[in-house]
Amino acid sequence: MENRPSSDLLAHPKTFGAVMLAIGLLGGILIGIYLPSLLSTQQPTGNQPQQRQNIPIDNAPSLGAANAPVTIVEFSDFQCPFCASFFNQTLPQIQKDYIDTGKARLVYKHLPITKIHPYAERAAEAAECAGEQGKFWEYHDLLFANQQTWISKNATTIFKEYASTLKLNTTGFNSCIDTNKYSSEISKDIQDGQNAGVSGTPTFFINGIRVVGAQPYTVFKETIDAELMRQ
Repeated sequence: MENRPSSDLLAHPKTFGAVMLAIGLLGGILIGIYLPSLLSTQQPTGNQPQQRQNIPIDNAPSLGAANAPVTIVEFSDFQCPFCASFFNQTLPQIQKDYIDTGKARLVYKHLPITKIHPYAERAAEAAECAGEQGKFWEYHDLLFANQQTWISKNATTIFKEYASTLKLNTTGFNSCIDTNKYSSEISKDIQDGQNAGVSGTPTFFINGIRVVGAQPYTVFKETIDAELMRQ
């Protein structure tokens, strides 16, 4: 049966008007409640300035000139496939255009997501142990370039083999990783990420401006160039 408007309401215009007014008021109240919360989730657009985060760098590994006008802080996870995509597809061009030319430096902060990446924290410790012997970035590159190898095998054994590949002092490296020497340093990085509202990897802060995910090179270029123009 087809539904039709109530003849009683139509027959009493004042009653009908009161009902419509009540509906309108209710709609206005709902919009007033929910619209601000919806708008607050939107990303800044146009010329609206983004809020900058002050990320502690401390003694985190960095690549590039310390006095570069642009600092890119990366929160990353060695077992994260999107972090590997950034390493393989985007970082080489950023390094060529900005890091090697002294315009930017990259600072690496650990954010292992151990609930889904069981070897990520161990990998972070291994990289720090390599960094103790001046080979953090070489070890960083090995981990990302061979991610599919070590995530499916005995990771710690492979990490020790990488130390030998890089001609590190393996006795010192093995002791470092076996005693979890850098676990507190990694925990501090995780806390720094949480304080900055980082909820996934990779997340970047370019002079404090947040860029989330393995974005294409053009996204990084736009933000870095804008920061260089401000100098």
